[in-house]
Amino acid sequence: MIGAIKPIVLLLISNIFMTFAWYGHLRFKNSALWIVVLASWGLAFFEYIFQVPANRIGSNYFTTAQLKIIQEVITLTVFSVFSVVYLKEKFTLNYLYAFICILGAVFFIFKK
Repeated sequence: MIGAIKPIVLLLISNIFMTFAWYGHLRFKNSALWIVVLASWGLAFFEYIFQVPANRIGSNYFTTAQLKIIQEVITLTVFSVFSVVYLKEKFTLNYLYAFICILGAVFFIFKK
């Protein structure tokens, strides 16, 4: 099962790039839209460099539904840290409730 860790690490890296591509520009609201779009596209390129191999390798260990749920857990985790640390937003109970719902999805998708 140690090989199953590699796609999870790749998905984590991919999600960091994705989160910055989608939301990082919010700290630069005075920048021209075309500049932040190009910057986001550049970051998204690196997201795909990690995301595509993650899914390709991960499909050897997980079903696509399991990969998607893993992806969502990572996305929510990365976004929560990003929004608090980078965007200086407060961690709310809604984040906690979302985590609980996602953990329910993890339970059901991996249940035999």
